[in-house]
Amino acid sequence: MFFRRRETPSPRDRMIEEHLKGRGIRDPRVLDAFLNIPREEFVLPEHRDRAYDDCPLPIGEGQTISQPYITALMTQALEIRPTHKVLEIGTGSGYQTAILAFLAAEVFSMERLPTLSATAQLRLRKRGIENVHFRIADGSLGLDPESPFDRIVVTAAAPMIPTPLIEQLGENGILVLPVGCRETQTLMRVWKTAGGVSMEELCGCVFVPLLGQGGFEE
Repeated sequence: MFFRRRETPSPRDRMIEEHLKGRGIRDPRVLDAFLNIPREEFVLPEHRDRAYDDCPLPIGEGQTISQPYITALMTQALEIRPTHKVLEIGTGSGYQTAILAFLAAEVFSMERLPTLSATAQLRLRKRGIENVHFRIADGSLGLDPESPFDRIVVTAAAPMIPTPLIEQLGENGILVLPVGCRETQTLMRVWKTAGGVSMEELCGCVFVPLLGQGGFEE
């Protein structure tokens, strides 16, 4: 009698099953994006062995890559369609950027730290991702010349929802961002329709602060 040896799930597979599906991430396109984008390519070499742990990791310049679950939750909440134009505030490591690029037609990603933006651009270029436009600027002001956007995501905490981001969101658009003080925040989803703006609280969270005119002072 021959027994077939069961293959050991990869760390990425376990992340998807335990930390994403196990915590309510159900959108098949989002799960497919996380399956196809290797997180280990977006962390520092010394943290590669922890790339699929459900925790944030430092990426340099005092910034972090968010834990996989939070990244997936924010992505799922955006409800991105293949035709959408997305604005990302906070390029960081480029991991969320790559996820967005997998799901959307076009992504504009803003970062205030040139070194992080340059590294992220190299990572995405290495993977052949070509539908992302990078900008180095104050993300709290958004990117008015390229607006309106179908979706906007902010990967740093704001003391309040920056007015320019609401203005640059298209009709039936969705904005997802953490709002609160420097120590703790609430992840918010904002809808903009012809009838006005509505908001929903998703969960508590902790992000690095959004610095700039519409964020915290340095």
